[in-house]
Amino acid sequence: MKITYYGHACFGMEVKGKHLIFDPFISPNELAKSIDIQSIPADYILLSHAHGDHVADVETIVQNTGASLISNAEIITYYSQKGIEGHMMNHGGKWKFDFGIVKYTTAIHSSSFPDGSNGGNPGGFVIWNDANCFYYAGDTALTMDMKLIPMTCPRLDFAILPLGDNFTMGYEDAVIASDFIECEKIIACHFDTFGYIRIDHEEAKKAFAKRGKELILPGIGQSIEV
Repeated sequence: MKITYYGHACFGMEVKGKHLIFDPFISPNELAKSIDIQSIPADYILLSHAHGDHVADVETIVQNTGASLISNAEIITYYSQKGIEGHMMNHGGKWKFDFGIVKYTTAIHSSSFPDGSNGGNPGGFVIWNDANCFYYAGDTALTMDMKLIPMTCPRLDFAILPLGDNFTMGYEDAVIASDFIECEKIIACHFDTFGYIRIDHEEAKKAFAKRGKELILPGIGQSIEV
């Protein structure tokens, strides 16, 4: 599977021939100015919550691609009023799409749109098919609910975890999260975009290496094969 990092918490993936985009915040991100948002393919946009640094480019990408949304009921309702279609989910539920099964998981965070509208409860996604299984945590604190993932989902090939601290868990808690979800390969997100979430890359890597785990700190525009 090819994963492309578009900065902050935004990733693009091709899964079973479908292009997935997670939490598109690209054009307002000065660090991602090299990314051509007009050329990003998308069949589905998965939204973990409604904060501006996760939904900024939703409407642009939908206009370019005709992508459908996958998120909670409040976010899908909000965008349906703008004529954008989507599939609504809620915590603990799963649905089979043409690229695989999506399970909507707990996240401990907050969620509201930049205009003040209710963004519902934040979440994450576990996605699996006959080839891969992975977890996109969204913005979250460390939570004991993560221990449910190995009990209710196939074994994870990799997980995308926030570790910038301040607004989400830091890398120390993310190491514990990797134990809870029983995953050895972690791809970082929600780090370095602005001052509050800048991290020490070497210390973060050492923390994971001590547990025998691999931490990938992707560069913006970098593609990873997993």
